[in-house]
Amino acid sequence: MNKIMEKQLIKQTEKIENLHKDGFKIIQDDKRFKFGIDAVLLADFAKARKTEYVIDLGTGTGIIPILMAADKKGGSFSALEIQKESVDMAKRSVLLNNLQEKITVIHGDIKNAGTIFPAQCADSVTCNPPYICGQADVQQNESIAIARHELLCSLEDVVYAAKYLLKPQGRFYIIHRPERLSDLCVLLAKHNVNPKRMRFVQPYADSAPTMILVEARKAMKPQLSIEKPLVIYKEKGVYTEEVNTIYGKSSGTDQL
Repeated sequence: MNKIMEKQLIKQTEKIENLHKDGFKIIQDDKRFKFGIDAVLLADFAKARKTEYVIDLGTGTGIIPILMAADKKGGSFSALEIQKESVDMAKRSVLLNNLQEKITVIHGDIKNAGTIFPAQCADSVTCNPPYICGQADVQQNESIAIARHELLCSLEDVVYAAKYLLKPQGRFYIIHRPERLSDLCVLLAKHNVNPKRMRFVQPYADSAPTMILVEARKAMKPQLSIEKPLVIYKEKGVYTEEVNTIYGKSSGTDQL
């Protein structure tokens, strides 16, 4: 897509950001919630064969399906999002990358997944959910508050939707905070979507984890594998080689 056509896709406060993967890009707005490294890490952690169907819950501006498509994961994607403005941006990012035949963006509520999708239709489900349980600061930007706080859906709503959507033995990929791990494990067990693989994410080699990546499988016996931690920085402002590889960058000097 040429620069003139790109400019026609963006609005006044928006910009196009390079995803450093085979020319893939995404539309972002500094006044709304922008994706972070957690979405990038989840898209890398998630697995999907080239013939498989993936549903991304709470897709925001579509970053996870776009990154997975860039990495040639998955055959087709549905990206569910409740905020109309984010849906519009996601649809335009899909056009920007010529992914209309691969990614379908849907305006809808995670809690209503059962009326939007057939049961047991997905091979994989991904979700980068709101991390914070409780009310947001009323002064906070609404888009950001909804993305960060469990205002419109709870962690159980997410797990229940994943259980409904997944085929037997289907894979559920989620990133969350370590302090919510016990809540997550209880809910996964309750809904028979059992953790199979976990990886802690820590800023430096000698620091405590700040995120955790989880793969769970529907209707399979619990048998958990803990992978080695993913370290973000080798020194302040300099990514480790693994993170550079995940981002697809040749330079490791970008600040998170």
